[in-house]
Amino acid sequence: MNAQNMNSQNSEMHQERMLQEEVIDLRQYWRIVDRFKWRIAALSIAVAMLTAMVVFSMTPRYQATATLMIEAEQPKALSIEEVYGLDSSRKEYFLTQFEILKSRRIAEEVVNRLNLVNHPEFDPDQQSPSIKDRIKGWLPFLASREMLTEEEARQLKLESVTDEVSSRLSIAPVRNTQLVKITFESESPELAAKVANMVAEVFIDSHLQAKLDMTKQATSWLNDRLEDLRLKLEQSESRLQTFQEQEGLVDVSGVQGLAAQELNQISSQLIQARQEFKQAESIYSLVQSRGADVDALASLPEVLNHKLIENIKQAEIDTARKVSELSRRYGPKHPKMISARDELESVQDKLRSEVRRLISGIHSDYETAQSNVVALERELQQAKTDYQLVSRKETRYNELKREVDVNRQLYSAFLTRFRETSETSGFEAANARLMDPAVAPRLPAKPKKALIVALALVVSAMAGVMLAFLLEALNDGIRNPEDVENKLSQRMIGVLPWVDHDKRERLSLATFFDSSQHSFAEAVRTLRTSVVLSHLDRPAKVISVTSSVPGEGKTTVSENLGFALSQMEKVLLIDADMRRPSVGKEFKLPPYHPGLSNLIAGSNTLAECIYHDEKSGMDIMPAGTVPPNPQELLSSPRFAKAIEVLKSKYDRLIVDTAPAQVVSDALIVSRIADSMLYVVKADSTRQKLVNNGIGRLLQVGAKLDGVVLNQVDTTSKTGYYGEYYTYAGEYAYRAPGVSENAQNVKPKATSEDLEVA
Repeated sequence: MNAQNMNSQNSEMHQERMLQEEVIDLRQYWRIVDRFKWRIAALSIAVAMLTAMVVFSMTPRYQATATLMIEAEQPKALSIEEVYGLDSSRKEYFLTQFEILKSRRIAEEVVNRLNLVNHPEFDPDQQSPSIKDRIKGWLPFLASREMLTEEEARQLKLESVTDEVSSRLSIAPVRNTQLVKITFESESPELAAKVANMVAEVFIDSHLQAKLDMTKQATSWLNDRLEDLRLKLEQSESRLQTFQEQEGLVDVSGVQGLAAQELNQISSQLIQARQEFKQAESIYSLVQSRGADVDALASLPEVLNHKLIENIKQAEIDTARKVSELSRRYGPKHPKMISARDELESVQDKLRSEVRRLISGIHSDYETAQSNVVALERELQQAKTDYQLVSRKETRYNELKREVDVNRQLYSAFLTRFRETSETSGFEAANARLMDPAVAPRLPAKPKKALIVALALVVSAMAGVMLAFLLEALNDGIRNPEDVENKLSQRMIGVLPWVDHDKRERLSLATFFDSSQHSFAEAVRTLRTSVVLSHLDRPAKVISVTSSVPGEGKTTVSENLGFALSQMEKVLLIDADMRRPSVGKEFKLPPYHPGLSNLIAGSNTLAECIYHDEKSGMDIMPAGTVPPNPQELLSSPRFAKAIEVLKSKYDRLIVDTAPAQVVSDALIVSRIADSMLYVVKADSTRQKLVNNGIGRLLQVGAKLDGVVLNQVDTTSKTGYYGEYYTYAGEYAYRAPGVSENAQNVKPKATSEDLEVA
């Protein structure tokens, strides 16, 4: 029944521990801080004092700031609107200017102008040697063996000072403006202001000098180019003039226009002549085809359409009509008829004569048109040749003239730029203006002593707290009831506080009866009550006490639990740790006093092996003679029989056994024990050892009632122990004396009560 109750309790404790793990217990953290509070405070104060000593020994540093406005566009003297023009959209330009301000060239120029190389703050020769230099002096092999010339040493010194100045210089642009803050840090407020202003001045001067150098370089280059362009222009003009003289050209465009006009006229004439020739050729062909027949020739359209032929034809028609009219009135021999017929014949003869003349003219016109076409074609060919010659001359002329024009334009452009550059070279327009010069500060900027000391105090306190948490995390010892339940999954059946005594000696047996140690006595009585209440249905007559390793106080717990139980019952304390027995020594028994080993071996009687303590009223059975084989004695039936006999003579048997992790004696004793108490020294024994020891006991079926946490530090007034022992001290039970204990003491067992086989 007890085993079932214990298993049920262990299961409930395990579930409760799992629930507690899911909730962050802030009180646990506060207890850790409270336990280490004086060490944390000591660490914080020590660090703060050390920081204060270092900070107050540091040389104060001053910071001076100058404000510089950087122009976005370079002003031009030829456009007055651009002198004050600003352009905030060119971010790359401002970033470039910021980097120029940070450049080494600016810092080096500042060093040279202010002669900082010889300033005591920067000159290594005027300063006390640093720790590094001292170490090099102490260790010659670390020193540089390279011999430097005077110039090399001076240059090296300049570079060192320049690096130092650059490291103290800070360039910070003002957001969304064209302003930049130039800040310098120095031990001297005047020097800080002077260097900050000098950086701005050097930056402005360097830009002006760069512009001046560029202007000079541009002027020199333009001058050289102008001379070359002038020579090229003169040479091109000379070639053009020579060509005109050689070709006799006055107005090339006019000559080419005249030649083109003449060529067009000849072409038109040739076209017209060819048309006339074709017409004459066709008429001529018809005439040739009709031969010498005048009547046939007269019927040709070309002949009939001739004006003269038309007139003669009309005259012939009129004369014939007249003859016809006269023939109706007169006879053939009438003079009018004769005159009319003569007139008609005369007209017809004239027609034939004109036809012959016209035919002769057609032949002449044909030959004339043919010769005219040939002449015009020859003239056109000559005109083409002349026009091509003029075109070639014009092409060459234009080529030479273009060369002259280009050279003249280049020369004019360079001459104009050269004169502009020469005229504006004296205008020095800066790209920046010093808006707010730096002034010598009155208060140092570094170090902020109060702030540094306060931060050191806070940081060291935080570091101390973190270190306390780390130590707490690394410490896997059992420190409080929560650890017993959470880490060991066991019930804490009792807590014994630490009692001040010499750590090299055991706790005095009189502590339980000392009126000044009432807290310890009350803790022992509480343990007694827990043990008794754990077995109400069936009292545990045999109580075994063990631990993981030696030195945890299992013997002290056994003795004091016996003292508490002996106030109400008849108790026997048995020292079953026959390897390192200590109960007999505690009660001042001689080493040869018989005990458990002698009883089991049968060399002594029960009465001879028991010692009665008059002060506490408790009987003690020491370990006796140390045997070579303690485990065999404890495993023998005689040991179990002896325990059965003693159980009939005493109300309680408290068995002090060897540590469970050292030997297996406790496992053997657990088989005959009704209850086992596992003693753990607070904040000492590692969790793994305790778990292993408890696990070994549980594997063999030991009836483990719980863990007794021994030597607990109760000096803290916060948390579980402080409150418990504060209140317990007010209501602590004080034993009136030994006489009261003696009332409960029963007669000792005699030798006849035990038969030893």
